[in-house]
Amino acid sequence: MSTTERPRILVVGGGYVGLYAARRILKKMRYGEATVTVVDPRSYMTYQPFLPEAAAGSISPRHVVVPLRRVLPKAEVLTGRVTSIDQDRKVASVAPLVGRSYEVPFDYLVVALGAVSRTFPIPGLAEQGIGMKGVEEAIGLRNHVLEQLDKADSTTDEEVRRKALTFVFVGGGFAGAETIGEVEDMARDATKYYPNITRDDMRFVLVDVADKILPEVGPKLGEWGLEHLKKRGVEVHLKTSLTSCVDGHVELSNGVTADSHTIVWTAGVKPNPAVARFGLPLGPRGHVDTTPTLQVAGTDYIWSAGDNAQVPDLAARAAGQENAWCPPNAQHALRQAKVLGDNVISGMRGFPQKEYKHASMGAVAGLGLRKGVAMIKLGRMAFRFRGRLGWYLHRGYHGMAVPTWNRKIRVFADWTLGLFLKREVVSLGAMEHPREEFYEAAAPVSAAAAERAGGASGANEKAKAKAG
Repeated sequence: MSTTERPRILVVGGGYVGLYAARRILKKMRYGEATVTVVDPRSYMTYQPFLPEAAAGSISPRHVVVPLRRVLPKAEVLTGRVTSIDQDRKVASVAPLVGRSYEVPFDYLVVALGAVSRTFPIPGLAEQGIGMKGVEEAIGLRNHVLEQLDKADSTTDEEVRRKALTFVFVGGGFAGAETIGEVEDMARDATKYYPNITRDDMRFVLVDVADKILPEVGPKLGEWGLEHLKKRGVEVHLKTSLTSCVDGHVELSNGVTADSHTIVWTAGVKPNPAVARFGLPLGPRGHVDTTPTLQVAGTDYIWSAGDNAQVPDLAARAAGQENAWCPPNAQHALRQAKVLGDNVISGMRGFPQKEYKHASMGAVAGLGLRKGVAMIKLGRMAFRFRGRLGWYLHRGYHGMAVPTWNRKIRVFADWTLGLFLKREVVSLGAMEHPREEFYEAAAPVSAAAAERAGGASGANEKAKAKAG
């Protein structure tokens, strides 16, 4: 890490806002004007809208992530966690992946830690649940589902088979509806290669406490998405919550029960709890309280945006929605990051700050191959699309929104190959424990095994002597 007397802009978090804000700052900054330092426990940014497709095998997992050091070659990238911030001294404590913690001084601070899964104290959830916030979880879910098909196809135990072929998804927003749509599509395709499994043998369950799914695309498209999933055999329980899932025994608030090895939790997000340790003003739900200029309330050198920030939605308020806040989605995060980057440069040079104002352009969602919904807003008019056309709009929007041309080209290449080649349905579950087989081969033989081996050798020697 360099030790320079230039002003330091410290970016805490390398997700949507962190990556895009750092790129914007580096682009607008004069040579040698400041040092940009990005701190994140991962060395890459994850484009989360592609996680359902990665879980279904439509996109390579490596193409869903963007390496920070490659995209930000002029920035310092530290792989670690910011554990505390001393605003009086303007220093941040960084805990690296290995070694002792150290302090990083800063002159300007960007808090972009994003969000984590919002969970509840439901018995068994921590032990049984699978999240969908990172590419690791998407890969794990894909391997896990295919592994369940392997188990069901190879067993004669009906109870084991039924539990393996039951898949429960909690949460009917973007993440939940898209994930169950993609995974059900993948599992349906995979049954072609399993002689003892048909789609009718599988049970897909979607649970949500709300009275509808996909609220982001509006009631009409949400209703179409609900009916579409039901036609595909998905069992939907609305106005229902998960009350227990101990040892895979799922109990719902409406009395429905199921035994399942696969419980996917996508029931919303909450601000990263680490922001509570930074001494910043927080809103009622734990978000960093910001002004329309994305500056943290009461400061002139700290900015925040994205899922961990409470940003006033000026466009919605102008339309008459009082106390409206920007929703935690990629559309706002990407645009906030650009305004934030410009404002950091303006703040550093003593220029006025610009307010963030963006009217929603709509929303898109994919529900499997050639299945999707899209609501496109042009001014006061809204256009709704569903089915294949909605799916094309979903892929087109996110294909162009994923950062860097390197990733855009790779993603479109994956999609193009998918038009001509069959979907891969191989499970690589051993990836989670890659050293297990080597360890079993290389580990010292136990004393009992050695004694048995020695006894057998002694008996063989006696037999040979007697025969001689």
